[in-house]
Amino acid sequence: MEKTFNPADIEQTLYSSWEEKGYFSPTTEGDGYCIAIPPPNVTGSLHMGHAFQQTIMDTLIRYQRMQGKSTLWQTGTDHAGIATQMVVERKIGAEEDKTRHDYGRDAFIDKIWEWKEESGGTIGKQMRRLGNSIDWGRERFTMDAGMSNAVQEVFVRLYEDDLIYRGKRLVNWDPKLHTAISDLEVENKDKKGHMWHFRYPLADGVKTADGKNYIVVATTRPETMLGDTGVAVNPDDERYKDLIGKNILLPLVNRLIPIVGDEHADIEKGTGCVKITPAHDFNDNEVGKRHSLPLINIFDSNAAILSAAEIYASNGEVSNAYSPALPQEFAGMDRFVARKAIVAKFEELGLLDEVKDHDLTVPYGDRSGVVIEPLLTDQWYVRAETLAKPAIKAVEDGDIEFVPKQYENMYFAWMRDIQDWCVSRQLWWGHRIPAWYDNTGRVYVGRSEEEVRANNNLDAAVTLSQDNDVLDTWFSSALWTFSTLGWPDNEEAMKKFHSTDVLVTGFDIIFFWVARMIMMTMHFVKDEDGTPQVPFKKVYVTGLIRDENGDKMSKSKGNVIDPLDMIDGIGLEDLLEKRTGNMMQPKLAQKITKLTKKEFPQGIEAHGTDALRFTLAACASTGRDISWDMKRLEGYRNFTNKLWNASRYVLMNTEEHDCGLAGGEMELSLADRWIIGQFQQTVKTVHEAFDSFRFDLASQALYEFTWNQFCDWYLELTKPVLFKGNEAQQRGTRHTLVTVLEALLRLMHPIMPYITETIWQRVVPLTNANFSEDSIMVQSFPQFDAEQLDEQAINDLEWVKSFIIAIRNIRGEMDIAPSKPLPVFLKGVNTEDARRLEDNKPFLSALAKLDTIEVLASDDNGPVSATAVIGDMSVLIPMAGLIDVEAELARLSKAVEKLEKDVARTRGKLSNDNFVSKAPQAVIAKEQEKLAEAESMLAKLAEQKQTISNL
Repeated sequence: MEKTFNPADIEQTLYSSWEEKGYFSPTTEGDGYCIAIPPPNVTGSLHMGHAFQQTIMDTLIRYQRMQGKSTLWQTGTDHAGIATQMVVERKIGAEEDKTRHDYGRDAFIDKIWEWKEESGGTIGKQMRRLGNSIDWGRERFTMDAGMSNAVQEVFVRLYEDDLIYRGKRLVNWDPKLHTAISDLEVENKDKKGHMWHFRYPLADGVKTADGKNYIVVATTRPETMLGDTGVAVNPDDERYKDLIGKNILLPLVNRLIPIVGDEHADIEKGTGCVKITPAHDFNDNEVGKRHSLPLINIFDSNAAILSAAEIYASNGEVSNAYSPALPQEFAGMDRFVARKAIVAKFEELGLLDEVKDHDLTVPYGDRSGVVIEPLLTDQWYVRAETLAKPAIKAVEDGDIEFVPKQYENMYFAWMRDIQDWCVSRQLWWGHRIPAWYDNTGRVYVGRSEEEVRANNNLDAAVTLSQDNDVLDTWFSSALWTFSTLGWPDNEEAMKKFHSTDVLVTGFDIIFFWVARMIMMTMHFVKDEDGTPQVPFKKVYVTGLIRDENGDKMSKSKGNVIDPLDMIDGIGLEDLLEKRTGNMMQPKLAQKITKLTKKEFPQGIEAHGTDALRFTLAACASTGRDISWDMKRLEGYRNFTNKLWNASRYVLMNTEEHDCGLAGGEMELSLADRWIIGQFQQTVKTVHEAFDSFRFDLASQALYEFTWNQFCDWYLELTKPVLFKGNEAQQRGTRHTLVTVLEALLRLMHPIMPYITETIWQRVVPLTNANFSEDSIMVQSFPQFDAEQLDEQAINDLEWVKSFIIAIRNIRGEMDIAPSKPLPVFLKGVNTEDARRLEDNKPFLSALAKLDTIEVLASDDNGPVSATAVIGDMSVLIPMAGLIDVEAELARLSKAVEKLEKDVARTRGKLSNDNFVSKAPQAVIAKEQEKLAEAESMLAKLAEQKQTISNL
């Protein structure tokens, strides 16, 4: 192998080879195991959240593939209605100075498809760089023909089941994009604003308890007063409760509106009187429903004031409860211009009571950047409560498990108070709603206009026009697990891979995606006996990747790190261009430049995919957010180098040597038997960790075994055998070197695919294993074998390690050169120590660099020595000519102090009646044993300290 590990030399070549040979595709044998990837937006590019979740998914897929499962990692992208339409609108605007209306609907959609073919595959190419073992031949797109068919089928069936309907409801309206958007697409921002206090005159000569002929309402949106249909006061508010049932004469429009009693009005907050505008505020809308208040819409689609209001009853039907007349001086005004004009009018009329500064939370469209306006519109809705009942039960019964379990509470909280789901969007790009209208406005739903005409006996004279709206992208993605497998047509794939096994996702879309997938799947996908299928058996909820300060990564903060930059590296100038190149705010760009130069003065070094994946896996403790630490990434890059160098040592000592392939006697050393046992324990730990989604514990076990046990200890322990052992011993150690390394590579492969494949190709010919394929990724995953766990060998080798560490520690503390051979005296040697000493003298002498080892008689204290204690045995290195007396006394004092604290802590525990009464007897016995051992060692150290003090 090359002297140094260079990921760039191997990764892309290896990936292409895997993909060409079809290793990512499901096999015909084995039980099905499927993960459906959360579909990234077609406009998107790879970010740290993708890298984190996809590392987890690929680790699971590779692990299950090596367990003999027929694995399918189903991928695809979301058509991202608003985002994609915006991208293409900007493109034609910049390049052609045209709008979508210049093209017309059909031609504009063709333009989007053209863009998708040219630029929509970016994220797929990036995902390949992560080593994702995805079956790319089954890649789906939420607007492809099969998905479109599934979406249409679901819509029609829901309509036929009376689970989808059209109604006039309040939605989040984006006045710039002219569409309803979901709560998830709303970004709430804290702003400084004002609270205006208006006087609303009481009608019919009514007065308040203190004699006033008006009440004061407070609002942050004065312009909406044109749509007020009530004022709410708290029924328990002594100031106003006698006014309930009376009327207000609404200023500017002279509309008579009632005062209603509702707990929405907070006695302690504001003036205690709340204006109710049911058509322009979500909370007011609920109050309006409770009191059957009409809804008055005062805005057009641009959020400008209408010349005449639209009046509806609380059930959404057209109403004549009020006159539609609005003051014409405000007609056509933008809402914020109208705000100033209305405030000025109130002031002119003497009805502006006061203005206060006020902290606001203002909703913005995350795509458009404009303030969202609650607006009453005709939209299509899904009756979610009916669909939610079986979906709730599935989680209650354990058919679906959340990991960590606490996220079930978040799921239940939303599902048990679920509202109908608005699924229509006023866009051109998306699944057009399969509904048609005749000239009278009657609606017909069907799979095509031909089907609608046939089913309803409509002749050609009846003109039909299709609904212009499209479906929310969450609607199509709610069908993801089964529509990607070919539902409703592909029964074979559905039988093998549905229900899918795991969904890996973030907590922030449990409401918007996870819950909706469960509802839709259970309604449409059933077993042969009619039992609803769940979309997935487990939901693994990940935390968020944050920067080292715990802040969320965002472009505006300049703390985003591209995972590909950590893989390939990037220079400072390119990094600055990436972070600030398109910024329109010079001050922000300067700030980000300064922060970037401080954090990455030389840019970002290349670390390779394996190091990045291992870091992400090591951080994946269930449900917790991760503060990203570049030093940790550097540490795991060192880990990949350590594995590479250790493998080179193995190959240099085994290639072109006898490793037992042709038979011959093999004698395993203690170190061989120990490393085999330690490996088996690691296999067991890794299995348990993967099966419980504790990727951090799996990574920790792999790191500990590879670095500390295999590289630092075992490779050193092989040297005495390889250099001085007999033929059988050398053959046994070479065989152990290659077989343990080969199995270790398979154990590590799910997390670090590239380096393990590369080394495995060199190591596997040296083993006598019979592998049918030429890639590590399709080999069997190591299984725990208790018979290979040699407890005596493990205990003996731990004794040897303690012996060697004791000598090395004394050398370090006494500043004795590692190369200087030392005499060692042993005191208090029991039968087991004597056996271990006899069996392992070559190891001890070679690795601790010892001149002689002499066992002292029980009454012989030996020369004045530096001493370490191993169990009952004392290890003495004579101090004559070697030791600094003061330094040795300081060392012993420090050791005594530590032991005294341990003794005091253990004594305190054993004297605690609460602990002794509740702890199992085995635990108490272990604590007593620990105390006795510490007290014995303390006595020995005190004796040694006295000896040295007498020098």
